[in-house]
Amino acid sequence: MKVIYPGSFDPLTYGHLDIIQRLDSMYDEVIVAILINEDKKSLFSLKEREEMLRVEIKENKLTHVTIKSFDGLLVNFAKEEDCKVIARGLRLIADYEYEKNIARINACLYEGLETIFLLANSNYSFISSSGVKEVASFKGEISPFVSKNVENKIKEKYNY
Repeated sequence: MKVIYPGSFDPLTYGHLDIIQRLDSMYDEVIVAILINEDKKSLFSLKEREEMLRVEIKENKLTHVTIKSFDGLLVNFAKEEDCKVIARGLRLIADYEYEKNIARINACLYEGLETIFLLANSNYSFISSSGVKEVASFKGEISPFVSKNVENKIKEKYNY
């Protein structure tokens, strides 16, 4: 069975990694799908995000994970991949309300598409990519939120 875990991963956090590791143990194939959104100003380029993911997948010995990118609608990407399961991580109740509505829209656009929700590990439920970027922009300590590899990349971007 195959699952798609979509996101911008800008930057990749321990919360993301936790979800990817859990999916790796549950599915035969996990597609980590990086959203290309030209309207959104990303800290890292698509190539940089792919590379950070590759390093983490290798270091964590995740055997069922592949990295792909997509633009446009997630349902169209899911159809292209012949995949009927989308995984989303939930940190807060507000995440559930938002994701529930997106899941319903997606199911209307792609018959049989299911969205599963994984609760964030309580150790990581407060971590967000935007929060990491904010702390980093003030040269704060980000090691509790991201791997050493990602931390080094962020520090390069913010010159510290």
